[in-house]
Amino acid sequence: MRMSTTHLSILAAIAAFLPLAVATGAAAEVLKPFKDDLFSNQTVLESHDNGAFQTIDYQEMRDINGRDEVPERRVKPAYVATGVSWKAQQDETLPLGERKLDVTRIGPLSEQAFTVIFIHGRGGDRRLGSNDYAFGGNFNRLKNLAYNNGGTYYAPSVKSFDSDGVADIAALIRYSYEQSGGRPVILTCASMGSFICWGITRDAESVKRLKGMAILSGVTDPDFVNSPFYKAKLPIWFTHGSRDPVYAATNQEALFERLYKANYPTRFTLFATGNHGTPVRMTDWRKVLNWIIDPQPS
Repeated sequence: MRMSTTHLSILAAIAAFLPLAVATGAAAEVLKPFKDDLFSNQTVLESHDNGAFQTIDYQEMRDINGRDEVPERRVKPAYVATGVSWKAQQDETLPLGERKLDVTRIGPLSEQAFTVIFIHGRGGDRRLGSNDYAFGGNFNRLKNLAYNNGGTYYAPSVKSFDSDGVADIAALIRYSYEQSGGRPVILTCASMGSFICWGITRDAESVKRLKGMAILSGVTDPDFVNSPFYKAKLPIWFTHGSRDPVYAATNQEALFERLYKANYPTRFTLFATGNHGTPVRMTDWRKVLNWIIDPQPS
């Protein structure tokens, strides 16, 4: 059977699209489980807004003392798989135009199925987001979830939490987006690092390259609803400890409720009795990333 030039052009266009569709689709369908029996079996104490808001049972004696060999310093071996760190982890300084940024990268340099970027809080650097044993092994899980599903995870060192820091991360978002061939980029920020997240929401060019965002124990931006990120309706997931003495959970809850009532794609996980650092230890990364990549309506 002969094909016209038009038919051949259509087939060529489909063939060019398929690699991206397959890579993105594989990530969007589901991230393969990694130690879900240890990280995902969390008890829901209370749920409302059709399940968009959940309060999770958190107990320090169980979730720190029972989980760590040395409380808050070294998790028990069962919670980690460190092969990813020696096999796929690199410390590097990226030349990003006129900027230079120190990062730890886990996963491929290019053609990754998706990218996750984690921004630390005050006093941290790239070592915090790449530590296998601290925070109950939760960063090791994040590394493995990214790498095992064809993604790349970046833990950059943020020098300042102002416009310069935002510009550095905007450059990293652009770089990872271009290196991957336009596949999803997810930005996650903890504590004071949330200033970077909120700054990025105002940068229209970064928003075009983002898939969504997660904020752990962060501050609130009352002007978020005027940002390009909000107008694009990109998904955002909040996690917070109910007894956070640094940034009150009630402020983030109020923003979540405002967004939810406006039919904005958002989720909130509250850890009952949790402190400021609890979400870094307890956030279920697989659940959060799956929803941001493929958000489901309430």
